[in-house]
Amino acid sequence: MIEGRVEGLSHITLITHDLARMTSIVEGALGGREIYSSGEDTFSLSREKFFDVGGLWIAVMEGESLPTRTYNHIAFKIPTSAMDDYRARIEALGLEIRESRPRVEGEGHSLYFYDDDNHLFELHTGTLEERLERYRQGRSREDSR
Repeated sequence: MIEGRVEGLSHITLITHDLARMTSIVEGALGGREIYSSGEDTFSLSREKFFDVGGLWIAVMEGESLPTRTYNHIAFKIPTSAMDDYRARIEALGLEIRESRPRVEGEGHSLYFYDDDNHLFELHTGTLEERLERYRQGRSREDSR
């Protein structure tokens, strides 16, 4: 029996082939703030930087990029009113935007994009509670189109 329980998310670590480029993505596309840079003095496996993104600790470390793209992703919550601003930021960085999956009305809106290392990010306007409430309503004829 495990004593205690998971208390929440500690941090997310992403591997990147270019720390400077990833810094511009985290700061520019996600509005993150750099809070640590190892420089040449590494404490972990390689050079790394830490960012605060909406109160989350995001670590990026130098290494080999992911070999392929998948739908595995990290989703960040944003207000609906900010969607166009975030799209403009992502486009200004020259990042590839992935078309959103089909959605039913009421589950929020998403903007997906890939970084240069094949990580997929999602900016989402909904909440878990809103999605569950919408799913409880079932499919309507409009959703089947």
